[in-house]
Amino acid sequence: MSTIYTTFREAAVLVPVYRDAAGDLQLVLVRRGDFGVHGGQLAFPGGKRDPEDNSLLATALRETEEEIHLPPTSVEVLTQLPAVSTNASGFRVTPFLGRITRPAEAWRWMEHEIAEVLEVSVRHLADPATHGEELVQFPNWPDPQQIAFYRVGEYRLWGLSYRIIRPLVVPLLAGKWKI
Repeated sequence: MSTIYTTFREAAVLVPVYRDAAGDLQLVLVRRGDFGVHGGQLAFPGGKRDPEDNSLLATALRETEEEIHLPPTSVEVLTQLPAVSTNASGFRVTPFLGRITRPAEAWRWMEHEIAEVLEVSVRHLADPATHGEELVQFPNWPDPQQIAFYRVGEYRLWGLSYRIIRPLVVPLLAGKWKI
């Protein structure tokens, strides 16, 4: 039986983007470690709001620094995006689009939470060949549901992260924000 949430816990994520040396727009994702509700999934850096966070933006920036060692000084927040709720874990997630300065060295991450950091071309996500759908039955769902996703290498970007990025791909490529 699926859980129906009437109240949601607050969380925030950063949607980090930058232009690589060739001028291509890149999106930074993390692959969560293989544990918990979201184990192994592609996601944006972020997490639940702590009592000491004075805003959801502070949550997104704190979590990003903790998870992938990207300091707030390397992030220019471009806009707050519409909040998205998830029934899988009962969170209402507020995403922030941020232009980042990519670390000069290789990415580092919090190994007990993050399995890897991925850089994905936004142009790749716009390619119809990367889109897929599949009928999925999860243990806590009463019936199978059709799930849309992007293929990112051997992984699938779906769920909450898919719902955050899908409406951004075309505006990002069209230059809505200066990146």
